[in-house]
Amino acid sequence: MASELKNLSTFEGTEIPDASAMKFGIVWAEWNHKITHTLMQGAYDTLIKHGANPEFITVKTVPGAFELTLGAQYLAEFSNVDAVICIGCVIQGDTKHFDFICDAVAKGITNLNIKHNLPFIFGVLTPNTQEQAEDRAGGKHGNKGDEAAITAIKMLGLKNSFTASKGKIGF
Repeated sequence: MASELKNLSTFEGTEIPDASAMKFGIVWAEWNHKITHTLMQGAYDTLIKHGANPEFITVKTVPGAFELTLGAQYLAEFSNVDAVICIGCVIQGDTKHFDFICDAVAKGITNLNIKHNLPFIFGVLTPNTQEQAEDRAGGKHGNKGDEAAITAIKMLGLKNSFTASKGKIGF
């Protein structure tokens, strides 16, 4: 797995923009609560660490990962957010349920990005085991929630760069 080579809470690359004027939604699945709550808390804390105003962060829950897409759409349509972070965890089991849920959630979140022209961030773990999930929810591989929050901030920074540099060539 890629996260075996990288800590999900360590960030490289472009500078992380100031999040003080950005408005975020976090929708998190209650299924696998121990994991998803830790991921959500990591995302929330990372937003605050990078300047987000707590009053500009809306947090909602949905029953499971499958419901993340509709919960995220509700956040986009009924609240004033600039980006939505989708948090969930689907652990591989003995049936094809895992494949159907993961595929549906990934496609659903992708479609929301296009439909709403907002960043909808895929912060969904798809591990093979409970141990792998724990490793990515504050364990030895960091916290995927941290990574999802940074991705939201960077995507809004990218979007804002187009309006700020209109008429300019280059980045």
